[in-house]
Amino acid sequence: MAYDDQNIFARILRGEIPCDKVFENDHALAFKDINPQAPTHVLVIPKGPYVSADDFSAKASDAEIAGFMRAIGDTARALGLPDAGYRILANHGTNAGQEVPHFHIHIFGGKPLGPMLAR
Repeated sequence: MAYDDQNIFARILRGEIPCDKVFENDHALAFKDINPQAPTHVLVIPKGPYVSADDFSAKASDAEIAGFMRAIGDTARALGLPDAGYRILANHGTNAGQEVPHFHIHIFGGKPLGPMLAR
């Protein structure tokens, strides 16, 4: 799938749409989800044009991968989540429910999150 530079996350990165920023570094931006599914629900997105985790892992530079992964941990720490615990989740493709074609990680926390998958 080709990257669509008009997706909402690309527009947020360009400053065309505002976000409630939580953390930013050279390679990633973290912001609050507009439809939170937990008391804490933040999205972490790479600044590069990657559709999915598969695309990101295949094409991103080592610096981008390291910066993105560090952003996930830095964001969780900034939100005070490590002691109680949190979940990270990435959806890839239609069957997984990926809604925005820009790679992103969800960080959920602030309450017991239950089982990994609904049964």
